[in-house]
Amino acid sequence: MVWEPEVEELKRRKQMTMQMGGQERIDVQHERGKLTLRERLDAFVGKDSFEEIGELAGFATYEDDKLVNVTPGNTIIGLGNFNGRKVVINANDFTIRGGVGNKAGYSQDMAMAWRLPYVRMLDAVGGSVRTFEQIGRTYIPTNPVTPGIEKLLCTVPVVSAALGSVAGLPAVDACLAHFNVMVKGTSQVFAGGPPVVKAAFGVEISKEDLGDERTQVYGSGVIDNLADTEEEAFEMIRQFLGYLPDNVWQLPPRGAKDDDINRRDESLISAIPRDKRKIYDARAILDAVLDKGSFFEITPHYGRARIVGLARINGYPVGTMINNPKVNGGSMDVAAGNKVIRFLQLCDTFHLPMVYLADEPGFMVGLEQQRQGIVRAGAKMLCATLRTRMPWISIIIRQLYGVAGQCHDRPSGMFKRVAWPSGHWGSMHISGGVAAAYRRVIDESDDPEAKRMEIEAKLDALASPFKTAEAFNIEEIMDPRDTRPMVCDFIEMAQPMLQTQLGPGPTPYMP
Repeated sequence: MVWEPEVEELKRRKQMTMQMGGQERIDVQHERGKLTLRERLDAFVGKDSFEEIGELAGFATYEDDKLVNVTPGNTIIGLGNFNGRKVVINANDFTIRGGVGNKAGYSQDMAMAWRLPYVRMLDAVGGSVRTFEQIGRTYIPTNPVTPGIEKLLCTVPVVSAALGSVAGLPAVDACLAHFNVMVKGTSQVFAGGPPVVKAAFGVEISKEDLGDERTQVYGSGVIDNLADTEEEAFEMIRQFLGYLPDNVWQLPPRGAKDDDINRRDESLISAIPRDKRKIYDARAILDAVLDKGSFFEITPHYGRARIVGLARINGYPVGTMINNPKVNGGSMDVAAGNKVIRFLQLCDTFHLPMVYLADEPGFMVGLEQQRQGIVRAGAKMLCATLRTRMPWISIIIRQLYGVAGQCHDRPSGMFKRVAWPSGHWGSMHISGGVAAAYRRVIDESDDPEAKRMEIEAKLDALASPFKTAEAFNIEEIMDPRDTRPMVCDFIEMAQPMLQTQLGPGPTPYMP
């Protein structure tokens, strides 16, 4: 019992740190509809399963050389455990104003060195002018956490949850991730808050109008997913990480093999309407091909012309995409392109084969898209596709046109392409192409409209996918009902190839 007094002192200090910023500030946190940091950790990894690092660090108050109180710093770091996997967690405590040491940097370095996923729980703002008064000077803007983040993103899964007002550097941290999520009604993300906006432009604006889900989820796509509660946000993070390996030196973990690999869904034979002007339910097609209930959609509210997400095929994690004909006819716009580029990087970094069900009418046209830079965005999309190396299978379910249509194809690496009988393709659509290529013939005819229809009918007859197959320009035309068995076989064959790609990829991840 020699060291019993010190052990009792240790217990006392730990009890003090559990008080966080005090009951008054805890009450304010709850009044704002937010959990405290400790409640968040319990909700994410389970009560008493968090292993804190630096628990004793804080602001100590002494009277006559005796400890009176310890207020912890505003950042808590440690190891969490869920589903039998360890993750490094860096969490902000909004009930406390000051930080102690470089805990965030320590946790980031730890995730890198231990090759473990890294989870940020963000509820903080960046720098304050009060700091200038405290240190007696200004300073060049640098941050000890920033160096090394580019390597971390190429090494382990990084996830950010915006759980309150997140401004300045923490807002950037929200984006320095492979996946991020915010909470409806309680989270805001912005580079500078309302006082900064007023000082710069003289404009009064609320933090909600400036940076809530309307702007960041639906408008800009800065935040991927939206949760109704903090608990739901944590569940999304658990789901996301469940598809990924701990690091790039591992393959993604295989899940349950409880869906028949030979399942032939009869709905697929009628999924695509014969009338080219009619739309269909893209998500129903995904459900018919992927393992039942396995699809986890990413960024569903932004760039909605393309649906992307993680899923499983015979238990193996995959990335999957499908055009959404309910939005812009499925045409690629700038927003959808930006979303897809990030998604391709994610899948390539963490060895997820790509399953693309393609129905691409081409890049979105019109003045607004031109102003947003659709041509340059298209060039980036093309390059992003060509840079990938993971096994890739494209199933052409309807149409492929123009340069956007080319983005289903990768001429190198393990790549497979098949088409449904409903497929049609070309450098441009026949209807628009006829008006441009045969303008003089049409204008000079006695009945221009009849002549246009005559020419279109003649060219439509040439658009049969079987004529393309005769020239070996499409490798295979298949019964749509055979799609799942064929994809399951491809993903099984892809596993040895993925083994050869372990480790960091040749192209750095760019958020």
